[in-house]
Amino acid sequence: MTSILARSIAAIRYCGHISAVGNLAGKSTIDPATLFAKRASMCGIQVGSRDMFEDMNRAIEAAKLKPVIDRVFDFADAPVAYRYLASAKHFGKVVIRIA
Repeated sequence: MTSILARSIAAIRYCGHISAVGNLAGKSTIDPATLFAKRASMCGIQVGSRDMFEDMNRAIEAAKLKPVIDRVFDFADAPVAYRYLASAKHFGKVVIRIA
């Protein structure tokens, strides 16, 4: 079976970038020639532990923090929402309502 990492490398676009979060499950052998041929890059990203994540969620709940929502778009207007997001004129989250 092909590893997720190998599939990501095979799917990456020219000059793309892969960010690997956390530890890879098991050992994975990749051929860097695929990355080189596509002029792509890959790096690891370190994130906190599960305990840190749970502590953060408890703090968010205790402080009753809510995300700032700039605009909400209906699903049919998703292309408009993506254009709005790309304009970088928003302050806060841009939401696409699914239901």
